[in-house]
Amino acid sequence: MAKKKKSVTKKPVKKKSVRRAWTAADVRELKSLAKKKVGVARISKALKRTVGATAVKAHQLGVSLDTRG
Repeated sequence: MAKKKKSVTKKPVKKKSVRRAWTAADVRELKSLAKKKVGVARISKALKRTVGATAVKAHQLGVSLDTRG
């Protein structure tokens, strides 16, 4: 009986994240959008950052991202 050959599947290559420092303009825009009660997902997209990074920075600055009203 012949042995079955195992199929080798390559794992997808994970894109290495590049960390960018928060500029004064980024912080200003974050505060401005949060004041307008824009959701964290839209803010993160506008800043070209992850939702997690945006939420953490807002917390560090004491900015509320609560949009429930």
